[in-house]
Amino acid sequence: MSGLELIAAVLGVSAVWLTVKQNAWCWPIGLVMVLIYGWLFFEVKLYSGMLLQLAYAVLTLYGWWQWKRPDRVEDARRVSRLGRSTLLAGLAAGVLMSLALGAGMANWTDAALPWLDATLTGFSLVAQLWMAQKRLQCWPLWVVVDVAYVGQYLHQGMYFTAGFFAVLTVIAVRGWLEWRRDPALAQVAP
Repeated sequence: MSGLELIAAVLGVSAVWLTVKQNAWCWPIGLVMVLIYGWLFFEVKLYSGMLLQLAYAVLTLYGWWQWKRPDRVEDARRVSRLGRSTLLAGLAAGVLMSLALGAGMANWTDAALPWLDATLTGFSLVAQLWMAQKRLQCWPLWVVVDVAYVGQYLHQGMYFTAGFFAVLTVIAVRGWLEWRRDPALAQVAP
């Protein structure tokens, strides 16, 4: 399994680096990565993480469409900031998803880390949606989530994946810095 885990980690680093560079190839590469990780997380009983990969697959297709919009290139997403109310609503949605998924995983499955895995899943979905929409605040949220994921994967003995998330943390900081300097950055998202 570690060979497949290494392939997924390499694909993931590539996809996130391409995201920082605002290159739409991040989406198809990311799609392959999430499908591999979906299988790996099933194997180690991180069921929330497995479901997250399925949601990522859908959000990857959404992000690809958002970034490319094949009909009208001028309508493609530009980097923007979330307004305060939208930011708080997204974080509240992360809390609610975490609680609902955590309760389900703790009560109805043999999940290894039901509450932590569910919390990271809830906030990862928020960060992924914001990333697909090119919202600047996706990067600081990713930093927090990625650091927590490092600990979770070390606990599960998924060392390539823990290393992958350590690298993702550094890339997320880089993404935040680069997107902040984007000349198209709007002050507040619509």
